[in-house]
Amino acid sequence: MAVAVGLTLGAAAAQAAPVPDVKVSRIDTVIHDNPQHTTLIVWSASMRKLIPITVLRPRNTSKPRPTLYLLNGAGGGEDSATWTAKTDYVRYFADKNVNVVTPIGGAFSYYTDWERDDPVLGRNKWQTFLIRELPPLIDKEFDTTKVNAIAGISMAGTSVLNLAIAAPRLYRSVAAYSGCARTSDPLGQAYIRMVVADRGQGNLTNMWGPVGGPGWRANDPYLRAAKLRSTKVYMTSGTGLPGRYDQMNAELVQGNPLVLANQVVLGGAIEAAVNQCTQDMAARLRSLRVPMKLIARPTGTHSWQYWESDLKRTWPMIAADLRR
Repeated sequence: MAVAVGLTLGAAAAQAAPVPDVKVSRIDTVIHDNPQHTTLIVWSASMRKLIPITVLRPRNTSKPRPTLYLLNGAGGGEDSATWTAKTDYVRYFADKNVNVVTPIGGAFSYYTDWERDDPVLGRNKWQTFLIRELPPLIDKEFDTTKVNAIAGISMAGTSVLNLAIAAPRLYRSVAAYSGCARTSDPLGQAYIRMVVADRGQGNLTNMWGPVGGPGWRANDPYLRAAKLRSTKVYMTSGTGLPGRYDQMNAELVQGNPLVLANQVVLGGAIEAAVNQCTQDMAARLRSLRVPMKLIARPTGTHSWQYWESDLKRTWPMIAADLRR
């Protein structure tokens, strides 16, 4: 309960508390929800707003620990589809020697720096925040080893690759769970349009300029894959065919067939498209000899239980990278 209450208070503070328009990012508020869970309220100078950050702490803090930045999907953690609500990641990381940092915000933003402010989605300078503003604050507040990894699902599965490309030595490894790594081809653009314009009601041109233009190519991990050579890459995806978790959910939602149809039909179609993106990216990385591991599931839709499983499957490898 303390975790939920702390996060709620943190989000409320970020929305309500007046903060001077200072030019330097800083931690405004620290809420110790319990010994292993902290909520930070961070002032972002680039976005000129307060952003709640959840931090899972290791039990043993007697010496510095590495950090995993773990991003939510299209809802940015502002909705009910979050790592906290949909998975047991809090319990899973309770005995791991790592700080797990998750920002709350950035819905439909692709966690990128937008070229212009958007009338609906506001000012988005998430790349600047995540690679320049936030890490030094986390390192100082929690006395970390300054060794990092980053992972994200769905929308953020694209973002984490771009973040690693933009900051080649910031992360030892990057994990993209069901993310589409292509942003300048028709399939990738259709997926981004669905997230940003259809769901978020944002103007795509405000993000990277005219669709298909230089801004989109500059933010295409497929085209810029050579810049990942200093980072270990993990990617996962399913084929979109119903799998074990879809069958389990079928038993749970018999009274609400629309829920199951949404997961199997829509989630299946999305995952099939994402799988094509992922296979293309894997081939590209192999050709460039970028260190990479692809976990291709023979079944599975675009849904949380698969991502929870993917996180646990890749974590031992990420943990090993963080110890190097």
